[in-house]
Amino acid sequence: MDDEHTAGYREPCAQCSAVDWGVSDEGRFYCRSCHNIIERTREVVDSTFTPGSSRISNISRGTRTKRPVRGREWMICEGFQFILRNQANALLKLGVNPHFKDEVLCQLWRLYLQKSRQAYTHDPVRSSKFKVGGPDRDPDTDSAAESTITFASDTDVETNPPSTAGSNAGSSCDLSVCSGSVDAVSYLSRRMRQSRGLMSMEKTLALIHLALIWSREALTLSDLLRLVNEGHVPYVNSYEELPDEMKLEGKDALIFRVESVPSHQAVYKEAKNLVLFLQLPAFPPISRQSLLHPALLSLRYLTDVNLPDELHLWVCRLMERAGMADQTLNTVDRLSRPVLPHYDVRAAALIIVTMKLIFGLDDHTEWDLSNQIGDQDDTGNMFNMRRWYKLLQAALTRAQQRAVHNDARKQWKAKRPLHMNKRDKSVVIKRKRIAEQMQICFEKLSSCPAGVESVEPSSFRFCWGDEDGADGPSLHQTKLAGLVTLKHNVLTPSNATYWHPVLKPCNPRTCSSHYSEVEATLPRTFVWLLQLFSFLLDVKPAYLYEEVLRVERRVISSKMPKKTRTRTRTRTRDQPRTPQRRQEAGETR
Repeated sequence: MDDEHTAGYREPCAQCSAVDWGVSDEGRFYCRSCHNIIERTREVVDSTFTPGSSRISNISRGTRTKRPVRGREWMICEGFQFILRNQANALLKLGVNPHFKDEVLCQLWRLYLQKSRQAYTHDPVRSSKFKVGGPDRDPDTDSAAESTITFASDTDVETNPPSTAGSNAGSSCDLSVCSGSVDAVSYLSRRMRQSRGLMSMEKTLALIHLALIWSREALTLSDLLRLVNEGHVPYVNSYEELPDEMKLEGKDALIFRVESVPSHQAVYKEAKNLVLFLQLPAFPPISRQSLLHPALLSLRYLTDVNLPDELHLWVCRLMERAGMADQTLNTVDRLSRPVLPHYDVRAAALIIVTMKLIFGLDDHTEWDLSNQIGDQDDTGNMFNMRRWYKLLQAALTRAQQRAVHNDARKQWKAKRPLHMNKRDKSVVIKRKRIAEQMQICFEKLSSCPAGVESVEPSSFRFCWGDEDGADGPSLHQTKLAGLVTLKHNVLTPSNATYWHPVLKPCNPRTCSSHYSEVEATLPRTFVWLLQLFSFLLDVKPAYLYEEVLRVERRVISSKMPKKTRTRTRTRTRDQPRTPQRRQEAGETR
């Protein structure tokens, strides 16, 4: 008998009268002789949870006042620099070219620090919270790489002017209570955020996105956000990877603590503002050979949703007709085209418009064509939309359920929780212990880990083929023979009609998306297709619907003949018409 585990329990067994007790993995006592289990259990002291009370775990003697443990003095931009480095290193491990980090992202980060006047400038931003340089610094010989940051005493940037800033950091406030960084108050000032474009966690992803576009990497914004959501790129609780000497306390929690991944539209808006704030030159051209070009990006999405390869030719024809294949339209240029392209959303919109052109998508034409193909095709080599819809609907339902389960089982809470002040510290620690104890209970009850299974990152949401684990058979090699006909030696869709909603552009300042208003009147097949690609890109259907309208405006405006503009002039009855005026009025002699 192991006295250490049984704590000296020597009562005889009620069945065999033996005194030979053991302890099972669940902590219950059993007789080694007859395997009789009794009600007695082993007392286990769990240091992570105190059941039924909120009392402290241990009591130590000594002085009740302790000096706060402080690390080195650091600034908020240093913390964001570490986070950007960790995010870039994660992308390098996934196969991104090292040129992205060393030559692009670092230069963008230096340019941001210079434009925001936090570093690399002769005229650094000054506040009562911090100042740049020392008393012996020569402004004429100051260089970007040699500028140093020294700490000033005042902590309230709104109440104390810069002229009254002292030199002793601990004279006016205990920084372990206010914040762990030097300039957290400046970052939380609304005036400073608006005037200087100070960094935020969303802007780190926007800066990464701009660096990926400049490097012409194959990762779109939807791919980046999906990698962040799956945990391959650090974002939520990324402050835990900061060095130990950088103490995050107090107001730092409002800057670095995030509990969800931002939306596609939010990061896109931040990236568009960064292009204007940094005054970036024209990006490298996005040619037809680039993986960000709609020609290659649409081919990737066609493969992901199991559509036939022949459909890619029609997407390219539509893209050429709309004038969207030109590299100037897909290249970021702040001067000529101050619009950041939606590479992923635009490629999906081109596919949707092409399917409307061939299949109709009016809840009648697509199913009539499917019935005709079903009567003609005996070998199964022709593309049938009804068969494709059944395959995609089943795969989409499974993928959505899998995504919901993974989000429900994901551990969003940090291992090192941040607290605003010392009063909240005990509450935060207690909640953390309760969460850990509940996770242990769920693991025991479900007999499986409570966390999300680690999945290798992939550019595709679905897998098609005959191998194990595939979402269904592949339809990539099917033909569009029953859907297109040869007229005047030109392939033409069998569908002769095309419907579209009102294409009058709205003022973006006063008008938002009308998708919620018109969704009930749209054909159900079209709405389902929007939802399919919205899940694929992790965007809202209204966001994709607006891009579809933009593509349709370009396609339809390119087919309409240009009207000749005439100018009308008012003249008196006795004023003669000159030949020039006759020509302007459209008159002929």
